[in-house]
Amino acid sequence: MNKLRLGIVGSGMIAGIIANAIKQVESIELVAVASRRPVSAKAFADEHGINLVFDTWQEMLASDSIDAIYVATPTASKEEIAIYGAQNKKHLLVEKPYSSAKSLENMINAANVNGVSFMDATHFTHNPRTKVINDIMEKEIGAPQAVRTSFFFPFMDKTNIRFDTSKEPTGAVGDMTWYSMRAIAEYLKPTAPLKLISGAIVRDEETNAVIRGSGVAVFEDGKSSTFDFGYNVGTCLMDLDILGHEGVFSMSDYVLDWKNGFAFDNQDHVVGFTKRKEMQQPSEHQYIEADSSEAQSVFMMRNFAALTSDVESTENAKAQHLALLTQTLLDAYWDAVA
Repeated sequence: MNKLRLGIVGSGMIAGIIANAIKQVESIELVAVASRRPVSAKAFADEHGINLVFDTWQEMLASDSIDAIYVATPTASKEEIAIYGAQNKKHLLVEKPYSSAKSLENMINAANVNGVSFMDATHFTHNPRTKVINDIMEKEIGAPQAVRTSFFFPFMDKTNIRFDTSKEPTGAVGDMTWYSMRAIAEYLKPTAPLKLISGAIVRDEETNAVIRGSGVAVFEDGKSSTFDFGYNVGTCLMDLDILGHEGVFSMSDYVLDWKNGFAFDNQDHVVGFTKRKEMQQPSEHQYIEADSSEAQSVFMMRNFAALTSDVESTENAKAQHLALLTQTLLDAYWDAVA
């Protein structure tokens, strides 16, 4: 079996996480890197054992030495890089979020026209737990009618790109609320039009970057979601509730599981979720195991490699649909609060 030869555009923290994940996937080989700062690309290559270092991403994407790219750059530059990659017949794995749904649509169209795959890099989508929840949800708690999420991590480093509104204009909205919107797409699976979406954001007084917010989304069929997110509550929250007609699924680590999430490494933890029904007390709640010894980033890279082998598959269409729905909801929220 020929391995998928991958090049990374970018050399930051998240690119390092993907590089480490690739080392655990037999079907992918990380062969090249390019960054806006060549010295950073060289250091990244040395750290991860990458043979090819390109001075520019244009050179790397035009090279015959790679089959696919992972784009881990600031939001504003992703569309240009992805489209150029597609035009050079490179499969696309692009870090979230995107400048707009239109920008994302341009990337996906370029992929389709050029016969390559497109997938966004949302890790929890690929956690085996996500499939377990979707497989048993209707049987265990009935059809989903609402999703509640809360995603915070303590991060007020104002020198970070998240606080640079010229590079990341939506701040915590794009960074954090993407996951709230993806939970809607993954678990609520709305098919009716959005009836209303509203909320409020809080900006940092010094940088004007968005650091916290909340919101509500309601669809024409009555399905709904409430969400809170931000950097400034002093702890990590990753809470998710899926409200069915007959019970609730809950978890406290929906973005990065406690066991293998790149920020956590509790090997004693069993990945899963809690089912609550009727008038049960906490001691009566059922914990449903969906454990794995591998990180969700590893599953994501394995699934991406599989996706590139059949660009006309239903899985490729599903990946594009999830990305577009997530970004469309994110755009609607940003338009409501900005």
